[in-house]
Amino acid sequence: MFERRDVLKIGLGSLAAGILWPPEGAVLAQSAPSGQPAAPAGFAFGNPTPFQANVVKDAARALAKSAFKPVSADLPASFRNLSYDQYVAIRGKPGTALWINQKFGFALEPLHRGFIFSSPVEINIVTQGQARHLIYDPSLYDFGKLAVRGDIGDIGFSGFRVLTPQDGKGFAEIATFQGASFFRAVAEGQNPGTMARALSIKTADPHGEEFPMIRSYWIEQPTLADDMLVIHALIDSESVSGAYRFTLRPGEATIIDTECTLYPRVNVDNFGLATMSATVVSDAIDHRRPDDTRPIIAEIGGIQMSTGKGEWIWRPASNRDTLQISTFVDEHPRGFGFLQRDRRFDRYQDDDQHWELRPSLWIEPIGDWSAGGVQLIEIPSESETNDNIIAYWRPQQALIAGNETSFAYRQFWCWEPPDRPPLAIVTDTRSGHGSGGHRRRFLVEFTGDRLGDVHESQSIKAVLSASPGTIISTRQFPMPNAKVYRVLFELDPGNEAYSEMRLVLEAADGKPLSETWLYRWTR
Repeated sequence: MFERRDVLKIGLGSLAAGILWPPEGAVLAQSAPSGQPAAPAGFAFGNPTPFQANVVKDAARALAKSAFKPVSADLPASFRNLSYDQYVAIRGKPGTALWINQKFGFALEPLHRGFIFSSPVEINIVTQGQARHLIYDPSLYDFGKLAVRGDIGDIGFSGFRVLTPQDGKGFAEIATFQGASFFRAVAEGQNPGTMARALSIKTADPHGEEFPMIRSYWIEQPTLADDMLVIHALIDSESVSGAYRFTLRPGEATIIDTECTLYPRVNVDNFGLATMSATVVSDAIDHRRPDDTRPIIAEIGGIQMSTGKGEWIWRPASNRDTLQISTFVDEHPRGFGFLQRDRRFDRYQDDDQHWELRPSLWIEPIGDWSAGGVQLIEIPSESETNDNIIAYWRPQQALIAGNETSFAYRQFWCWEPPDRPPLAIVTDTRSGHGSGGHRRRFLVEFTGDRLGDVHESQSIKAVLSASPGTIISTRQFPMPNAKVYRVLFELDPGNEAYSEMRLVLEAADGKPLSETWLYRWTR
């Protein structure tokens, strides 16, 4: 279900021009004579049109050749200015989800428009090479206390939810596509958390961010044998149009393969691929904890990166006092993602939100991503309804107007990433007042099998640096019985406003025993 914590996550704009409501040739559902919604009878469809994958590319290419024109997001009076509570009270009636009674391995629940989700999106279902427009019918929804006429026509949808059967326990949500180009997924047993988006443009730009919008979906009817759902999407914004193909596979992790071709109207040098966003309000390193019963309020612990040169990096995510933008320059990255490493309930003490059950999201590039960098944006926040931690891959090469550029990557919505460092990992980072002045004390804890070797633990070296600033009072605490190694140190920044710190454990031969811990201290 849509949660209150998602409200401020999504910046909405208008969809591109060209969507007709109802589309040409659509057969509208019949309304009850009394003006009240008729009894549920299943979704109706428009007339079939031929569909192949190049249909979406052709549409995106054509859009890029003309000026961007927003389409009206106007709604019938019943759905204008809905409160959060009024919106979440709108639910599909039981048994009305598409494919719910068919053995396809998936079901779709089209989501209603309203609240911050006012912009329409077209949903088409593809069967045997023919696409049919899915027609909105108010009789398929329960509106709670809202008074809704049955003759409002085809107002479209705001997105859709993907459901899968759960071992005889009914259907459960594994993914939701709704709002701008946002979507999210979970592995079995998880609560929704980190959000993804198909494309980000000018994120954290002082002149304002641009939010590309998905204007149309084509969803291929699945088969139980294939056990995957293929979703095509047409995206558009002031600067770029694009054709996307998402291939969703449920399992121990929910995997979404994303293929996209972008068609820029203008040159774009500030754009992000595989964008992800999450909430961090308080943790053990920043101490921005509000007056709250919960010691930690965080969907993720940090961002992990596997660089093209083979280095494994861990950067804790933090709720900052000021906007912080960090870029980790790389070439041919092997992977990166937001991870929720700490799965212990007692670290969060939240019986409602269960932050320990939020998904990790790991990205594996497919093909040549060349030069660029993982960009991490940390935004000050006092509320858990905001996604204040954002990361994406920012290519060095700009998008050039008139050219076509393609990318592909695989997302793992998971408990643990499939690709893990063969090294000790960071399992805790803490900070507090130092011995005097502006000094800060840090404790970094590593955990790994090789740290359990008593003889090797005696020769481990903590290689630590700060720039600018000075590291002082370094102490090391090997705990081989627990396969843990702790490093305690102080940072003396002097008069500097920030310091970039770096820590890695090395064996006697100089080879790394751990991933590299990075952190930016700010005054």
